[in-house]
Amino acid sequence: MEMRKLGRTDLMVSACCLGTMTWGQQNTEAEGHAQMDYALGRDINFWDTAEMYSVPPKAETQGSTERIIGSWFAKTGRRNEVILATKIAGLSKMIWTRDNKVDWTRHTKAQIDEAVEKSLERLQTDYIDLYQLHWPDRPVGLFGGKMDSKAYAHAYEKFEDILAHLDTHIKAGRIRHLGLSNETPFGVMRFIAESEAKGLPRMATIQNAYNLVNRQFEDGGLEECCVREDVSLLAYSPLGQGYLTGKYRNGAVPKGSRKELFDRLQRYENGPGSRAIESYLVLTEKLGVDPSKLAIKFCDTRHFMGSTIIGATSMEQLKICIDAFDLEWTDEMETEVNRLHLEQPSPCP
Repeated sequence: MEMRKLGRTDLMVSACCLGTMTWGQQNTEAEGHAQMDYALGRDINFWDTAEMYSVPPKAETQGSTERIIGSWFAKTGRRNEVILATKIAGLSKMIWTRDNKVDWTRHTKAQIDEAVEKSLERLQTDYIDLYQLHWPDRPVGLFGGKMDSKAYAHAYEKFEDILAHLDTHIKAGRIRHLGLSNETPFGVMRFIAESEAKGLPRMATIQNAYNLVNRQFEDGGLEECCVREDVSLLAYSPLGQGYLTGKYRNGAVPKGSRKELFDRLQRYENGPGSRAIESYLVLTEKLGVDPSKLAIKFCDTRHFMGSTIIGATSMEQLKICIDAFDLEWTDEMETEVNRLHLEQPSPCP
């Protein structure tokens, strides 16, 4: 497995990142442990979680994924072999993540302090390698949604203050490096500007959705920001929440799938999106390539990619996803996926 340097840090991570958000709902603790054992055996040293997980988020299961990772660390004693990333929730009404009464989850000092302490406890570790802001403290259009213009009046924590809050944990050794997630070009550049102006910690990564039917990272200005400022992309949803595997083709809803269990995949179900997904599935048939492997290897071969986050609910799925990194990416594949993208650019933002 290829190892890559994240941003301007000293972190060397596998090109494949083990996503964990199903552990605690779709997957049991034992299944999570088995996935960690297998992934590390395949030289995957980079794991991603969040205080909010498992998904879909709810009070009853909040923190369950971190607890499963923590119990694996305690059982195996292999914490030092893993680059561990977790996240703090941004502006939301998921106030059940906090002990003290709050109106919103925010990136205030008090809430960051509480979130870091709780994550460390659940993870059974005394440090986090990469601590990410799961989404901004300010209102932005998220997960394919649009922002009401009135939301611009909503107050938010200053960029420099958020960095200063996080810096206290870096200086104390609880956090090594910082990252963003679901962020915009404006947010990336404002954080970097404040880091450079005030000598505050620098954002090393950005974790945004990126796949064959959502290339907004390239088309919306983030690519230039991140390449020029050495901010590595951590791509999530490389399989379009399963749609690019073909398992939902022709209206199929497999038993136990996220579509059947939670029905939260609407961003991939609009007319243009459905047609685009089908065109990529047809392409994989023409090329004679497993659709999951093509979709993942596409992400892996982008020049700005730090690591591609995979997620699986079965060991069979996990093996296919990891094997995708060994696929040979050809000139024909590159030409064809770019042709389809030009015909139907990012229909599933």
